[in-house]
Amino acid sequence: MQEMLLELIGEYGNLAVFLLIFIENLFPPIPSEVVLLFGGVMTACTKLRVAGVIGAATAGSVLGAVILYQVGRLIPEEILERAIAGRLGKLLRLQAEDVALAKGWFRKKGKAAVFICRMIPLVRSLISIPAGLAGLRMGPFLFLTASGSLIWNTALVCLGRAAGNSWEKASAAFGLYSDLFLMVLGSTAVLAALIWQAQKEE
Repeated sequence: MQEMLLELIGEYGNLAVFLLIFIENLFPPIPSEVVLLFGGVMTACTKLRVAGVIGAATAGSVLGAVILYQVGRLIPEEILERAIAGRLGKLLRLQAEDVALAKGWFRKKGKAAVFICRMIPLVRSLISIPAGLAGLRMGPFLFLTASGSLIWNTALVCLGRAAGNSWEKASAAFGLYSDLFLMVLGSTAVLAALIWQAQKEE
């Protein structure tokens, strides 16, 4: 897949960056760090410019995020509660009323979560769904999503330009960072769920 991504960027430039990052937001397995790092490398040896690559990537990020946000807005709360009341809830040890509790938390803390999570691999895409589900207003959502995405994209594109021919090593380092972070995030989520469940049973 990596070779195909590189060929697309080499052939279509900013348009490829825009489309690849847009798709990456909908299908997180596509490695955004490869797209952005190589896009940065291309600015040193082609007509591509740093600002153009960053702009294309950020536009793709925001468009993909808006689609997932709308998915969150369109999911009826009753369907989610019904799913949690079934096997999904038993598996996750959740109850239907936890949906309302989660939405309340997101309304209070969600803005910070949207901004921060735009700079976290994998989670950066998925955070848009609970934002829509919780009814976060479109204006703040767009601003926070664009801001967080701009920081992430700028860092990786500039790193790619600086890395030059060593960009693959930088990509591997980011891959390791992503794996480690997701392990920590998963462990934290499990611990938080256990604490929440224990508090409810008291």
